[in-house]
Amino acid sequence: MAAQPHLIAVVVMAAGILLHAASATTVYDVLQQNNLPQGLVPQGVQSYTLGADGHLEATLPFLCDFFVPIAGRQLKFRFGTNFGGTVQPGAVHDVYGVSFQAEYAWIGIRQVDRDGDQLTFLAQNIQQSFPVSSFAVSPTCSS
Repeated sequence: MAAQPHLIAVVVMAAGILLHAASATTVYDVLQQNNLPQGLVPQGVQSYTLGADGHLEATLPFLCDFFVPIAGRQLKFRFGTNFGGTVQPGAVHDVYGVSFQAEYAWIGIRQVDRDGDQLTFLAQNIQQSFPVSSFAVSPTCSS
């Protein structure tokens, strides 16, 4: 009988360790676990939630603008303080809170799909592909 309380204590401790390991995962880890580069999200995420359905919501302390060098030019991205989408292997759909600057307007990104070494961004009537390597490192916000 003395073995049962000991076994219960071991099971409870093991469950606690597993829960701690799961909660230590970052939003950047979630991207990498879904075959997406961590550089899709800027540095500084304060918190995030990930639902069982893949719905991801993240929070930054302030509006975040940054440039990504792509094919000899600088593409400006903007993340709102709350942003997210539905993450699945190789894709983020139903994206909100993320846009890029085209000429003089900000255009909201709706979807990102990975196909080999390319990421395709869908926004309104625009579809543009970029090398995955352009998003290997999480950018630093400039504002």
